[in-house]
Amino acid sequence: MIRIDAMWLAAEPIDMRAGAERLLARVVQVFGAAQAHHGYLFANARGTRIKLLVHDGFGVWCAARRLNAGRFVWPGTTNATPTLSLTTAQFDALMLGLPWQRLAELSVITRA
Repeated sequence: MIRIDAMWLAAEPIDMRAGAERLLARVVQVFGAAQAHHGYLFANARGTRIKLLVHDGFGVWCAARRLNAGRFVWPGTTNATPTLSLTTAQFDALMLGLPWQRLAELSVITRA
């Protein structure tokens, strides 16, 4: 099993023809370096495909997911933040195509 301690979402779209090496270069460009046991999510401009790059401490793994209908809920690139950290619950919601941003709002409400 691949251990993932932190999940990062890159808001800027990327060409889905990119392989692991090009995605890794993008991670280094945006984050400075790929951290071991961290996952990095990328999407295409239409939001119908995503790729996950995971650094396991020895190398990188690349996984892809495509929706046949609908779109993944992805933040706009107009935000000041080019990357976002995701919780496990937010990642799970994102993979199902659900509005994962609302989970942060709900967790704030339930803590109060």
